[in-house]
Amino acid sequence: MRRLGWLLLAGCLSACGTLPEPFYGDPGTEGARLGTPAAPVLYVPAPDGAMLGDAASGYAADLAGALAAVDVPTVAGSARKSDWRLAITASLAGATVVPSYAIVGPGGKIYGVVSGVGTGAQAWSDGDKAALNAEAGADALLLSKKLAALNAQVQGSNPLSLENRPARVFMGAVSGAPGDGDNALALDMTRDLPGPHSELVQSAADADFSVTGLIKTSPAKDAQLLVEIDWVVHDSSAREIGQVTQLHVLDPTDITPYWGDVAAAVADQAAAGVNEVIDNAVLHKSPNGAAAAGSGAALEIPAKIALPPPK
Repeated sequence: MRRLGWLLLAGCLSACGTLPEPFYGDPGTEGARLGTPAAPVLYVPAPDGAMLGDAASGYAADLAGALAAVDVPTVAGSARKSDWRLAITASLAGATVVPSYAIVGPGGKIYGVVSGVGTGAQAWSDGDKAALNAEAGADALLLSKKLAALNAQVQGSNPLSLENRPARVFMGAVSGAPGDGDNALALDMTRDLPGPHSELVQSAADADFSVTGLIKTSPAKDAQLLVEIDWVVHDSSAREIGQVTQLHVLDPTDITPYWGDVAAAVADQAAAGVNEVIDNAVLHKSPNGAAAAGSGAALEIPAKIALPPPK
């Protein structure tokens, strides 16, 4: 879930001087109240004091690319006073050059400094492309950890952070089910989805996470049906963060024309799995301390649904 970590981390990097405020993606209505960033990226200007000479701009590009690869929205180029940026310097330690990165916020405030792993002095001064690229890749990981730690401090004190309020969840469309399954499953999921750390909302625009369902059926032995139910969870930027899959073999009469108690059993288990995915995404621990369900987590409904006797 690395991308989700960075979605949350983005909250600490704003175009204004105070923290926390939105940095990346759609901040939503709560984020809009905090302020709209002038530029939703972290800038990496070519360093003047890093002993790189003509290779300075190339190294800035390498570092920006390496940060983007770990889902930090980054651009190599000059920054304005209102932008978040990295100030790169370097020092000589014996036969090694050690780069240093200051995380500079709007107005010039330094929020942290990270030392790089270091590169041979000759390769650094020569602008060796392979050596500089390797240094950028290694240092991007160190920077991402520093930024994540900074974000954790910010989010912990922000009452609007997902860590400090229930996640808003929208139940989207369910499709592909025979009989009344699309409606029945959506209705039962709407009933079961609110969890200890989440609440249901009526609009995707107001949601932190949206859930959709896709049902696929195929013939199985003894005239039964193999039913696959995929519940996909997206964040507010429409990025998939997890999927809960249910597989079972059912008699056609169990789900046509009415799903009935089958839908209730499916929704009960699926909602638990979906809530684990969401808890994991917002850094909550599930009540029993178990790891959250990830993409492709498999659940099963009972082998046979016991329908109540007719009245």
